[in-house]
Amino acid sequence: MIKKGRLQQVTLLWDFMRGNRVLYAGSIAAIGLATGFGLLAPLVLRATIDSIIGDKPLSETLIWLRRLIESAGGKEVLVRNLWMCSLTVIALAIAEGVFQYLKGRWSAIAAESTAQHIRDRVYDHLQHLHYNYHVNAETGDLIQRCTSDVDTIRQFLAVQFVEVGRALFIIVTVIPLMFALDQRMALVTMAIIPIIFGFAYLFFLKVQKVFQASDEAEGRMSTVLQENLSGVRVVRAFTRQVYEIEKFDQTNQDYRDTTYRLIRLLAVYWLVSAFLGMTQFGIVLICGAYWAAKGLISLGTLVVFIAYVDQIIRPVRQMGRVLTDMGKALVALKRIQEILAEPTESVEQAQTKPPIHGNLEFRNVSFEYEPGKPVLQDISFRIQSGQTVAILGPTGSGKTALVHLLARLYDYQQGSITLDGVELKEIDKHWLRKHVGLVLQEPFLFSKTVKENIRLARNNTQDAEIFDAARMASLHEVILQFEQGYETAVGEKGVTLSGGQKQRMAIARTLIRHCPILIFDDSLSAVDTETDAVIRHAIRSRNYATTFMISHRIATLAEADLILVLDGGRLVQAGSHAELIRQEGLYRRIWTIQSELEDELTQEMALPEHPQNVEDLGVRFYTPESLHRQHCEV
Repeated sequence: MIKKGRLQQVTLLWDFMRGNRVLYAGSIAAIGLATGFGLLAPLVLRATIDSIIGDKPLSETLIWLRRLIESAGGKEVLVRNLWMCSLTVIALAIAEGVFQYLKGRWSAIAAESTAQHIRDRVYDHLQHLHYNYHVNAETGDLIQRCTSDVDTIRQFLAVQFVEVGRALFIIVTVIPLMFALDQRMALVTMAIIPIIFGFAYLFFLKVQKVFQASDEAEGRMSTVLQENLSGVRVVRAFTRQVYEIEKFDQTNQDYRDTTYRLIRLLAVYWLVSAFLGMTQFGIVLICGAYWAAKGLISLGTLVVFIAYVDQIIRPVRQMGRVLTDMGKALVALKRIQEILAEPTESVEQAQTKPPIHGNLEFRNVSFEYEPGKPVLQDISFRIQSGQTVAILGPTGSGKTALVHLLARLYDYQQGSITLDGVELKEIDKHWLRKHVGLVLQEPFLFSKTVKENIRLARNNTQDAEIFDAARMASLHEVILQFEQGYETAVGEKGVTLSGGQKQRMAIARTLIRHCPILIFDDSLSAVDTETDAVIRHAIRSRNYATTFMISHRIATLAEADLILVLDGGRLVQAGSHAELIRQEGLYRRIWTIQSELEDELTQEMALPEHPQNVEDLGVRFYTPESLHRQHCEV
């Protein structure tokens, strides 16, 4: 009985084959015809040896061969022209080759097309999965599933799948034909076949687990490699090359060891199956020679069965390879099925697409990533269109979670968020995200030019708009200093740019969309305070967007219309800068510390250029322990 999971995988594979099933059927038919022509050649040799050179009458089961001989002029003509028999064998070999070629061509085209369909479907599905899925998924493993696993399926469909057609054709035609020629020889020829087939099935059950282990080990190795290449600058900065090499070496050894197990299993299978096959061949040869010497069978019949024993053993042994590759393909299908089984973001047709201006209200909003672990609790505030909201709080206080709710990257569990009077959950996600510009703290840039990265948000953007957005992000003059200006390639993930330049490019990319809601998730952290102020002034001067700014700089937060202070997922303070510095709380403590540090820095810069000794400077040195104490106090 086929397990439910296995049946689902087969059904999924059948669905992937849609549009190419005719080609697969044609390739199976071609391999059947090629096998048929290959089976006819031994029968022509038998007739030549027994009935043309010899004097034995043709078997009644080979009436088609008798008619062929008669059409060629009869036995007497063929005795004088044996080359005609050779020509017939050559013609059969050519016909077999032609259909072998068609089988290979059609199966390869169908397999490549199927693989393309799988990749497109998986990639499309990945694009529509929940944001949280990509947060937790391993990129290297996903890449391996979309490439290596798909290629495993392609190889099975291109090579082994059609071999099933050959095996079925042999069962339907060769076995009855052998029994029609000679029952004793047929039984001898098939004596060890069930043993070989049973061994192949046991091997299939064993090797499938090893294939899965090998696939997972390769996925882990791909993940380590991808992470290392992506973070190569961090590795160099902390001189972690030796550690990373050892980590990769460990995963590489795990992959090698599981692959060795697979190789050993394959070696055992081919060794044992080859031994059984040669044993079967030896039995046929000994028994056939003995019976031919006794006159119980003809010499031509012995030649036929010697040819057919190879025709039978080869596909039966190949069935082990078919089952092996099928097991590997099923493992790959399972891993792909796991991706396709992940639920996509729900898009309800009834959801509205209202005009968005930026009037927002949070009422008793609570949110949690995992049940029982609240991230935001009972958050309430209101903001008018065009105003700026600043968010401050320690790490893990829920700042990023709050702004992610605005773009519906996550949905809140309790409370209400209304946007221009409409409940946020009732607004179409794609429509909402078109009107919400989100700039992350760690922006992602593509391996394209500066202009292409900025234009990414709007493909039809004119150059003038790109330049204007770059000026607002205080980046235009910097770009002009590049050797190729806006046509400068930024490298993978913007590796050729500084952290501040990457953040400003991401800001320009977002500003070019003219969204009514802008979110800056600590995305000015890598720029200096002067540039920070210039960018904020440029954004506020447009006065077209409701703006959320997450930052730890009081200077960045001070000009906001409303400042929210989060701690432990709760809103502990809310108000303007003037109001909050008069209140006892987290905001005032941070403002005091930053003001003192700025005053000390100002005094240091005003000291003589060549002091006599360090003590005279009055400079306060901060040790890691003292800084840690200050942060703990905050």
